[in-house]
Amino acid sequence: MSLSSKSSKREQSHHRIVEVASRAVRRHGCAGVGVAEVMKEAGLTHGGFYAHFGSRDALLVEAIEHAGGVSSAMLDERIATRVQEGEAPLRALIALYLSDEQLTRPEEGCVVAALVGEMPRLDEVVRAAAGQRLDRLVRRVAAALPEGAQPALAGVIAGALLGNLQLARVHGDTQEGRAALAAARELLVSLFIPAGET
Repeated sequence: MSLSSKSSKREQSHHRIVEVASRAVRRHGCAGVGVAEVMKEAGLTHGGFYAHFGSRDALLVEAIEHAGGVSSAMLDERIATRVQEGEAPLRALIALYLSDEQLTRPEEGCVVAALVGEMPRLDEVVRAAAGQRLDRLVRRVAAALPEGAQPALAGVIAGALLGNLQLARVHGDTQEGRAALAAARELLVSLFIPAGET
C-alpha cells in the first residue's frame, strides 16, 4: 500500500469518527459521547482512537466544529431559498430553527441547542468551541433582523430560539412538542417581525 493511499485511508477513518461523534454530540450532548461507542459505530477499534486524536476533548472540539458547519450550511441554504420566495429573513430563520425536523432529528440539528445547558461544565477547550458556535448563532440572528431593529435583540431572539427548542425536546416527538414549537414560532414572529412584512 502506497503512502498516499495509507494517508487517504487514515483521513477517511478520521472523517468517519468525526461524523459519528458530531451526530452523537447533537443527540446526547458532550456528556453522552463515549469514545468506545463512537469508534464502534465508526467501524473502528477502540485502540485506534489515539492514532487520530490526542484526547476525548480534541474529538469533541472537532465534532462540535463539524456539526456546526454542516447544520449552518444547511440552514443558510434553506433560508436563502425562502428569502428568494419573498419571505423575510428573520421569519425564515424562526420557522426553520423551530421546525418539527429539529425536534424529530436532533442528530442533524443545531449543535448549540444540544450543548447550551452543559456549556458551563465543559472543559475549557470544549467550552470555547461551543461558545464560538453560540456566537455564530447570535450573529446569524443579527444578520436577519429587520432594518432598524436594536442590535441587542439578536441575543434575546437567539436565547428564545434555543430555549423554546429545548423545551419542545423535553416533550420529544409528540403532539405536545410540536405544539410548543408552533406556539413559539407564532409568538416570536408576532413580537419581532413588523406587521405587514411577509
